[in-house]
Amino acid sequence: MSKEQRAKINGMLQRTPADGPRSVESIRSGFADMMATMIVPEDIRTTETTLGTRRTLLVEPVGPRRPGTILYFHGGSFVFGSPETALSLTGNLVARTGFRALSVDYRLAPEHPFPAAIEDTVAAYRALLDSGENPESIAFAGDSAGGGLTVTTCLAARAAGLPLPAGIVAFSPGLDHTRSGESMETKDGIDPFFTRTAVQGTGEMYMAGQDPHQELLSPAIFADPTGLPPMLIQVGTNEILLDDSTRMATRARDAGVDVILDVTADVPHVFQAFAGILDEADQALDRAALFLTQHIEA
Repeated sequence: MSKEQRAKINGMLQRTPADGPRSVESIRSGFADMMATMIVPEDIRTTETTLGTRRTLLVEPVGPRRPGTILYFHGGSFVFGSPETALSLTGNLVARTGFRALSVDYRLAPEHPFPAAIEDTVAAYRALLDSGENPESIAFAGDSAGGGLTVTTCLAARAAGLPLPAGIVAFSPGLDHTRSGESMETKDGIDPFFTRTAVQGTGEMYMAGQDPHQELLSPAIFADPTGLPPMLIQVGTNEILLDDSTRMATRARDAGVDVILDVTADVPHVFQAFAGILDEADQALDRAALFLTQHIEA
């Protein structure tokens, strides 16, 4: 990674913070403006559709499509973000794999706090299964809050008696609403995207008074991952959420789950979104695409 690439990204993140003492509307519009500057592959097409009761963005390759589906959950601290803000990620996964992606526009806090997002993602997965899709041909993928949803949607689907998908890809997942990871302190001031105060603020909007000491809010600490599908967790060393990933990987490993913890040095939160700008982003997406092609069955 060149110093010039890193400096450019840090400048983008620090000029347009994702959170802070602003209105929810300002946070949402600022994040959307920043993500609109990300590079989206040209060889994809998008179509609006519905899964469950939620608007969903279908992302497909322009050329031949391989059988299989990536069910994608966007990031945004459960307060901001949309399928459109994640298009650099879904688009690159589609372009690299040939699979289609369905990106769910789940409900956001504070208007719709926990567990609304999980209810929506489980309903979308159920609708996909009801349409005849084989669970072995589906993988969950997501970034940040959506990365956390890849895990909690599996836990909720398992509790509902649904078959689990073929795999999980989580980019910089949020997996601990107790905010008890050591990196919350050691990376505060190093992370150019998040501060401890900021994630606690959006976390309070999402939890709406719920106790974070439960598996659907803090799976890195409280979940039983036994029987979950193979997982690829990618994270950067400059993230305050770094220990969400490391502890989830340890917990999954100890439960007998196939898990790859993929840590990239000196990169920020959801660095994969900077494909075409940051070399490590393209390399990480290549690894994610390989994982997906290895686990999704036609």
